Order: sequence, then structure tokens, then C-alpha cells
Amino acid sequence: MNDTIDFDHFLKVNIRAGTILSARLNEKARKPAYVLEIDFGSEYGIKTTSAQITEAHEIESLPGMQVLAVVNFPPKRVAGVKSEVLTLATVEDDDRTVLITPSQPVPNGTRLL
Repeated sequence: MNDTIDFDHFLKVNIRAGTILSARLNEKARKPAYVLEIDFGSEYGIKTTSAQITEAHEIESLPGMQVLAVVNFPPKRVAGVKSEVLTLATVEDDDRTVLITPSQPVPNGTRLL
């Protein structure tokens, strides 16, 4: 299988750093999930998403955490939540989903290159 893309296609994916402001359980989700409010700085503002990260992340540890997310997908309804961004994570063999975070703090809205 050849799943390579050219660099120009990669650059169309707008991945930005943001800081989680709040997290709450998404009561309507079929699989356990949190509703996250993430601050992406003045250019992108505060965005909401639903993320199935409950196995790897305690809800109390999320506010203040910086994460990376795709900010240029169209909004999508996910279990009753207007999901405005796709938070990036790794998925382990046991479906444990772990958020991707910058190795050092960066300003909210910083682009991944």
C-alpha cells in the first residue's frame, strides 16, 4: 500500500497548539468521552471538541494541558457536541487514546510544521 502524500497536501492540514480550559464528561457519547474547551489564541479563539481519551487521561489533569489539534476541518456533531477541532492523539493496541502535546510550552495558536 502506498499512502504517501506530497508536502503541499500536508501543509493544507492546519494543526495548532492550544490549551485546554475545561473538560467535562460527554454524557451523550456511546463510548466514554470528554467535552473539551480549548484556547487556540486570538486568531482561532476557543473551540470545543469531544474526545475519547477517558482511559488515558483523568479529567482533573486536562485543564492547563497544551494539545495539538486540526483547526480547519468543518464543524461536526459528535454525541450532541459541536466538535470544531480534531484533537490529535495516538491510539494504542488496546484502544487507549493518548493526547499529543508539545514537548515545551508554546503560545496558543502556534502552528505545527
